[in-house]
Amino acid sequence: MTTRPCTLIRMAQALGLGLMLAASAHAADGGATKEQAVAMVKKGVALVKAGPADKAYAEISDKANTAFHEQDLYLVVYGLDGTVKAHGANPKMIGRNLIDLKDIDGKPFVKERVEMAQKQNSFWQDYKFTNPENKKIEPKSMYCEKLNDTVVCGGIYK
Repeated sequence: MTTRPCTLIRMAQALGLGLMLAASAHAADGGATKEQAVAMVKKGVALVKAGPADKAYAEISDKANTAFHEQDLYLVVYGLDGTVKAHGANPKMIGRNLIDLKDIDGKPFVKERVEMAQKQNSFWQDYKFTNPENKKIEPKSMYCEKLNDTVVCGGIYK
């Protein structure tokens, strides 16, 4: 069976529309968007660059600071050795080395993240993580930017 080119185009258009509607529905349900994640990471990078870094990490980790906590979006900052410098959802993680942490599928996402940061200045990373809003394990896409010997990240739940 052969598929006509116009049929393939219509199928691709329908798939694209479906993905756009799903993303819009997620945002309408209170979930952050990719654009919001990128903007928040850039804001976090600027704050850390302005220094001092320890003060910036404290601001990023402060759940009351709405500049770095929006819907289900928050920032995390890891050293390139896997040590948490700032964590917007769980400040108890600060100072812990999580290089061996794996998601529910066994993916060593922290190790992968710091390895990606050593090769790229910015990137998206997919894994599964517990959504702090609903406490469910969900697919997550994390946008990250390397900053000196750290990686600053903010992610969206899909």
